[in-house]
Amino acid sequence: MARYGMTIPLAGIPLHEHEDWFKEMIDLGYTDFWSSEANGHDGFTPLAMAAAWAPTARLGVAIIPAYTRGPALMAQSVASLADAAPGRFVMGIGTSSDVIVGRWNGMPFEQPYQQVRDMVRFLRKALAGEKVDEAFERFTVKGFRSGVNLPEPPPILVAALREGMLKLAGREGDGAILNWLSAEDVKQVTPFVHAGGEGKEIAARIFVLPVEDRGMALAIGRRAVAAYLNVPVYAAFHEWLGRGDQLADMWKLWKEGDRKAALDAIPEEVVDALIVNGSPDACREHVQRYVENGVHTPALAILHTGDLKQSIRDLAPR
Repeated sequence: MARYGMTIPLAGIPLHEHEDWFKEMIDLGYTDFWSSEANGHDGFTPLAMAAAWAPTARLGVAIIPAYTRGPALMAQSVASLADAAPGRFVMGIGTSSDVIVGRWNGMPFEQPYQQVRDMVRFLRKALAGEKVDEAFERFTVKGFRSGVNLPEPPPILVAALREGMLKLAGREGDGAILNWLSAEDVKQVTPFVHAGGEGKEIAARIFVLPVEDRGMALAIGRRAVAAYLNVPVYAAFHEWLGRGDQLADMWKLWKEGDRKAALDAIPEEVVDALIVNGSPDACREHVQRYVENGVHTPALAILHTGDLKQSIRDLAPR
């Protein structure tokens, strides 16, 4: 059966009240729950609760920053969740951003490629039960061995935007996690992942706005686009994808401090490309285009929460 995921925790719902929501989503046909880690809940706790409350769901994190936990703590967290949900957990790791790593956690956002590569290499060894005593380029680990015995280490997916990290995801990871790209963009990025070997999984967080009010869709969509695409790593990504001309005015006005004009400068076609919007049927068809273009695991992230439960029901797989 094709995978069909939902981003958790659900906006506006306290974490301790998620049990019934998880169970209903499984009944509706959702197969995966994917968390994230920015300024809300951490990436592991919601999945630990889902592991107990939804024992058939596959659980993934998209993503844990490669900087904000030391190597041993990272291995402990990953091994603990893999032990709680054997065969059902997918680890996602990536650079995150200079905002999260630098401004919020006070860590230098340096050598992002090397940081992710070295953490993946360390986790491979640690989760396999090896004693790790090694100087990596970005850190040194002296004599660590995981105390959690995993019969099968979890897959590791690498969050990737441009060519270098996409190739790393295919070469040293079990696949890639994509974010903030269009269904057509999928065809541009996935060949770099598959160049690393066969059987690589492509997961993607897809932002969905199931509203037919065009004005509302554009207003919410433009705010979401501006919030992400002014972050340097995402700006560079969309330059690489070929949207530089479409976004140039927005970037210029944002840097000048004219937020309202910057929002107005985001073209409708950019909103429609990056944020699935419209009727539930139109949204479901749009998500299917991501799958047809190479995404194995779509993870929906609902932006509009007017009637969240009804939106979840309306967007469920058919």
